Amino acid sequence: MRIGIIGAGMAGLSCAHALRSQGHHPVLFDKGRGPGGRMSTRRVDTPLGEAAFDHGAQYLTARDPAFVAQVERWAQDRHVARWSPAGPDAWVGTPAMNAPIRAMAAECDVRWNTAIAGLCHDGGWRIGDERFDAAIVAVPAEQVAPLVADHDGALADAARAAVSDPCWTVMAAFDGPVPTDCDRFADIGIIGSAVRNSAKPGRTGPEAWVLQASAGWSRAHIEDEPDMIARALLAAFADHIGALSPTIIATSVHRWRYAKTGTSARGAFWNAEIRLGACGDWLLGPRIEAAWLSGQQLAAFVGPAR
Repeated sequence: MRIGIIGAGMAGLSCAHALRSQGHHPVLFDKGRGPGGRMSTRRVDTPLGEAAFDHGAQYLTARDPAFVAQVERWAQDRHVARWSPAGPDAWVGTPAMNAPIRAMAAECDVRWNTAIAGLCHDGGWRIGDERFDAAIVAVPAEQVAPLVADHDGALADAARAAVSDPCWTVMAAFDGPVPTDCDRFADIGIIGSAVRNSAKPGRTGPEAWVLQASAGWSRAHIEDEPDMIARALLAAFADHIGALSPTIIATSVHRWRYAKTGTSARGAFWNAEIRLGACGDWLLGPRIEAAWLSGQQLAAFVGPAR
């Protein structure tokens, strides 16, 4: 089958790879300019050179045997490396968090800069200007329901019930090392995570930190101005460290409206009658591993080409 997949993040790309191995022909559509999604890396010019920030997912874990094997293949290709500050089973993309996504996307037919606002079913599926035998949505739960509500009410209801937590993220580059021996802090007041991004394997450039607000604080301040967010998180970080003696040479702020997803615990969804499917971490659990496994599970539901 020729299968259209909306969303070229971890779940969509995982599903596409599995479908290709089963003899199908997946085509992915993504509104982004390139690979990344919630595994994106932002690069910011500073007086000391370019600073890089993994401003979405900070690391991934591998526990399921199938995903462990996939991560080991990425490691052999130098797309990931272990990162002990997050635990013995933690990995990060190298030289940036989006490296595994880039590697997966390079082997697929992906239409970047292509936002899909709706699906049309008339025996087959029309996505944009193209026709497909089947359609798959691999986007955050909040974006699923508007796409599928006219075609599968149960899937739309499940997506509406899986509410994601937002996350405000502040990226800051400094002209010298921040005075702490720790490269990662978790749950320090309004900050859910603080990571010295420049200390991750394969990173270059000036001292760079990623500060991610807690879900509750992000939700309470979701419509605040980015400048206020930056001041609040940097002040909280300074209070925890004791002082930020290096000078901040660049900052950037990003609002993730759909950061840590809720879950319906279904794994994946496949309506064989109309050939409509869904995969993503919201169907299994809020981890990169879950997104990959969900894509694999959906491909198994679709089955091999006949």
